Amino acid sequence: MFDLKPISEQSIPAALEKAKHYRLLNQPWQAESICHDILSTSPDNQSVIYVLVLAITDQFEGSSRKSLSDALEVADMLTDSYQKEYCTGLIYERQATAAVKRRSPRAGYIAYEYLVRALEHYKKAEEFRPDINEEAVLRWNACIRFLNKHKLKPAKDEGGRQPLLDV
Repeated sequence: MFDLKPISEQSIPAALEKAKHYRLLNQPWQAESICHDILSTSPDNQSVIYVLVLAITDQFEGSSRKSLSDALEVADMLTDSYQKEYCTGLIYERQATAAVKRRSPRAGYIAYEYLVRALEHYKKAEEFRPDINEEAVLRWNACIRFLNKHKLKPAKDEGGRQPLLDV
């Protein structure tokens, strides 16, 4: 088969801009690929890890349906406590919106559980936030509005059946 080609350290800033550009073009798979190329050269690049989380979560609703575990694994690479909690909240929030859009059985219950997890992480992120950074508060409020708009509620107790496991 073919081998992947490495990129140079000097090309990383331009490659990161290109990854951001592909996200804006609604081509998150291309952005994800570029991020992996950058991480092959610079494995601890926090800016790239953040963009990679976003690129993966951009694909939650699409035909590829990237997995929650992929996104959580990448977010775990973040070293800043605020960024890690904020991104983890964002991952769960985006899973919730994807669940609602799928309109599958129990989607509302599944979305509710994901949003509760998102809220937990946004609350933790607030504890670590830099001065005047209100991103976690804004996301918290968006989750609450989403819960209210879609009238999402927790699942009734059905003998220990967990709504997140029946998708």
